[in-house]
Amino acid sequence: MSKMCEKRIPIPFENVKIEDEFWGLRQAANRERGLTAVYDQLVQTGRLDAYQLDWRPESGKPKPHVFWDSDVAKWLEGACSSLITHPDPDLRAKVEDVVDRILSAQQDDGYINPYFTVVEPENRWKNLRDKHELYCAGHLVEAAIAHHKATGNRRFLDGIERYARLIGETFGREKGQILGYPGHEEIELALLKLYRHTGEEHYFELARYFIEERGRSPHYFDIEALQRGETPEDYWAQTHAYTQSHVPLHQQREVVGHAVRAMVLYSAATDLASETGDEELINTLIGLWDDLTAHKMYLTGGIGSSSTNEGFTLPFDLPNPTDYAETCASIGLVFWAHRMLQLDLDNQVGDVLERVLYNSFLSSVSFEGDKFFYTNPLASDGSHHRQPAFNCFCCPPNVNRFLPTLGSYIYSQMENEIDVHLYLQSKAQINLGGEEITIEQETDYPWDGIVCIRFEMEQPTFFKVKLRQPGWCWEARLYLNGEQLPLAANLDKGYITVEREWQPDDQLRLQLLMRVKRVYAHPEVKANAMRVALMRGPLVYCLEAVDQTDANIDRLRLRRDKGFDCNFEPNLLGGVVTITGAAGLISFQEWGGDLYGEKPPLMQDVSFKAVPYYAWDHRAPGAMRVWIPEVG
Repeated sequence: MSKMCEKRIPIPFENVKIEDEFWGLRQAANRERGLTAVYDQLVQTGRLDAYQLDWRPESGKPKPHVFWDSDVAKWLEGACSSLITHPDPDLRAKVEDVVDRILSAQQDDGYINPYFTVVEPENRWKNLRDKHELYCAGHLVEAAIAHHKATGNRRFLDGIERYARLIGETFGREKGQILGYPGHEEIELALLKLYRHTGEEHYFELARYFIEERGRSPHYFDIEALQRGETPEDYWAQTHAYTQSHVPLHQQREVVGHAVRAMVLYSAATDLASETGDEELINTLIGLWDDLTAHKMYLTGGIGSSSTNEGFTLPFDLPNPTDYAETCASIGLVFWAHRMLQLDLDNQVGDVLERVLYNSFLSSVSFEGDKFFYTNPLASDGSHHRQPAFNCFCCPPNVNRFLPTLGSYIYSQMENEIDVHLYLQSKAQINLGGEEITIEQETDYPWDGIVCIRFEMEQPTFFKVKLRQPGWCWEARLYLNGEQLPLAANLDKGYITVEREWQPDDQLRLQLLMRVKRVYAHPEVKANAMRVALMRGPLVYCLEAVDQTDANIDRLRLRRDKGFDCNFEPNLLGGVVTITGAAGLISFQEWGGDLYGEKPPLMQDVSFKAVPYYAWDHRAPGAMRVWIPEVG
């Protein structure tokens, strides 16, 4: 990536209507079943009742947890975002009830957190490293913004602003303030959103303080550990890299630690850089981005290979069956990629955004919207399944809040420019220099690469349109009102530019030619040595045992010298394009009963079928593989 250009602004999802069957079904499932399923879990586990503040050791009620507020707030944000585009009286009633509960638990000074109000009131703000207070506060801020947008009512926003002002009075570099920052980042991102929503400068300065103070010496987490009577060297994680606070952010060169925390910090820092134009920070973020995408990201866009730290290890350490790839980390990478794309319009960044959406993220939720993966491995023995709930319940409500906002990731604008990052059937309203423009996409993406884009406006208007040519596309063609346009001279960092005075009803037709692509991993990725993966368009494919001639897919070898066939199967997995082709199956014939022999086993000619990775584990339980051994 190169340095940023002019400031670019995403078109908010409120201005985008998704009419796409592929993603529209996912959004509908989230509205109709997902939000209800997660809400029911919030009720059943006592998360909502915790705001009554009546827990006592002898009460027999579920003991509040330090991060329960974040689960409730993420659901609330998702419900409010859904209400913005799809009003629903029953959902609205649940939302207002949850808001009432939260505000009823607010303390006189503005503080909100049931755990530290009734379980450990004496320990408020005393363990920022581990206890998630500021993380929970950040999610409450984001929920309050969404509630204000959905309802126009300030009551929740006013209450949360009281809390935000308390945080501003408590933390900072002035005498009497705590010179600390959160162990789990989130408040930084939320405060920058609150600044943009309200225009209040002090929220921006508080967010900048939290980002810039992080990792300075003497280390605050060591100071607070000593104040608690603990030995800093006994820190359970053994390193402050776990919280990205080992050194100040400007000095960081490698993506480290807990994957979700890293993505939230980098997203907030990118927002900060967008506001300030800080070249040093921008260069730091570019270096971190390059480290992540070149060394530590799965083919599916999943990140965080280790369950030990729920995060990153060494470069090229990308095991498949034990791949952690937490769903929240995938969502976090979408957040960061989208923000980096506003800094620098580069199709390599857009490709990552798309890769995560269609693969690692999309695999995390069932077609019905009410079961979820916490981790998203690239291989399974058949025992890994989506669940309605987890003890650590962060991922399901995160899916709830992300899906309604999908429209925000499709388009951006500048003063005289409209950028198209994602291809899905949609219609967006964009104000460009005072002129109201409607941009409409018609496409059967991701199954087909033909995208028709139409513009509607009251009068001819001069502006640029930039269309992302995905990195997977080996050939693209573009037509304006039926006339083919040259691409090479109008291609900049993978975005095709068309600049003209647009007429009402002008139409662009983009053809992204799709073919099955064999993908190989860097030789340092030991887990994938001598293995191949298949992609078609933005989709990563996998083999499931249920589709193969022999259920033991570890005996399959793809033929390097054979081609592939693609077929759309409308009655399979909700309608998918499958990939079929020739494979070899290791045979037991003529081997005999010996454990070892002097000749290799015979290879039997068979066929294979691959399905999109996002759709796996929706049928009979069985083994799954993304990376398959290959023979020539």
